[in-house]
Amino acid sequence: MRDVICLIGAIEYESVAAVIGHDFGSPVAADCALIRPDVFHSVVLMSAPFERSPSIKPADKVDVHGSLADLKRPRKHYQWYYTTRPANDDMTKCPQGVRDFLRAYYHHKSADWRENKPHPLSEWTANELAKMPTYYIMDLADNMAETVAKEMPTETEIQACTWLPNDELDVYAQEYDRTGFQGGLNWYRSRASPTLNEDKSIFAGRAIEVPVCFIAGASDWGIHQSPGALKNMQYAGCSDFRGLHLLDGAGHWVQQEKPNAVVECLLAFLNGHGIV
Repeated sequence: MRDVICLIGAIEYESVAAVIGHDFGSPVAADCALIRPDVFHSVVLMSAPFERSPSIKPADKVDVHGSLADLKRPRKHYQWYYTTRPANDDMTKCPQGVRDFLRAYYHHKSADWRENKPHPLSEWTANELAKMPTYYIMDLADNMAETVAKEMPTETEIQACTWLPNDELDVYAQEYDRTGFQGGLNWYRSRASPTLNEDKSIFAGRAIEVPVCFIAGASDWGIHQSPGALKNMQYAGCSDFRGLHLLDGAGHWVQQEKPNAVVECLLAFLNGHGIV
């Protein structure tokens, strides 16, 4: 959030009409709006709901890792896996290569993978979480490269994927070949550390007060991976919630899979409410 505020200052603005964030950018955007509504006059969250501000003493969250491992089909949570030391090498040095790893990963979490039929989960338990696909609740013995390799799209499916053509995928692959994934994986390590997040408790009980819009793919399991978050965002976490848009034909990569529909939602939100 400090980076975003510094950017606004660097381009000599005092405030902006909106801050928009997707996936891990969504909680950053939410914090911007929660903490500095004088700077960020509205917020659009994409794919990751803002449940509520942290409490002074967070409710104990059931540790499901042992329970997931004890299931008849042993499983593990992808966020826990991403905090482990082997995760970066598992992906950067995977047998199929970074390019094919990314192709399979993007496919698996998109609406192109026809098994993505998300629905709300009732509670944070191993049995409920295990209803999600393996890119969220992995088989215990598999790493992420092995997980998505099982769902590698066919050449016909790849050619039909207009939202991620090969030349664009090449750019991603070249950059991750160069940098690895550890920078992104450190987000998960940070989120898993109570001491790195305790400062936010001073905003306990505060809702986002500026206008809020939420956009996601209708085939995105990410909107349900934290049970109850989507509902809490609308009725508790935001005092001025103005729209929930779940776009058909899109999975987790909603801004790539359905760019025109996303732009239409953004313009309707910003223009329709006099924000810009």
